[in-house]
Amino acid sequence: MNDRNRDENTRRITLFETCVNLGDLDLLDELVSSDYVGLQGGRGPAGFKEIVVGLRTAFPDIRDTIEDSIAEDDKIAVRWTWSGTHQGAFRTFGPIGETVLNTGAGIFRLEAGTIVAAALDTDRRGFLQQAGALPADIATALPAALAAAKP
Repeated sequence: MNDRNRDENTRRITLFETCVNLGDLDLLDELVSSDYVGLQGGRGPAGFKEIVVGLRTAFPDIRDTIEDSIAEDDKIAVRWTWSGTHQGAFRTFGPIGETVLNTGAGIFRLEAGTIVAAALDTDRRGFLQQAGALPADIATALPAALAAAKP
């Protein structure tokens, strides 16, 4: 891949940040291939839109920031953070009314300037702790709970 294509792919991935922050879902029609299949089965731009709508509904003031990106060939590795006030239901978690901070990383594969595949990982434990579903100090709490549960 030449530098121009790599730079264009990187620019296109940064548009995802704009999409999340501003709720500009139409950008996803340009960014995501109809061949894309997400980890939860969502397909094409509509599958990505479901994720963004879910985040923006639960965290209306969400701010997504791309911290790092590295592009090589047809892939771009991205590390991001986002924060927002948890004001609506997010998956099975009701709103807590507090700001949540989350981090994540992903490797996106692009063809003809559109995302065709993505491997994504986020700090699920951190989210669960902030939502109150896990103790803040799980390293101490879990062994104690397991010890207490033994007959």
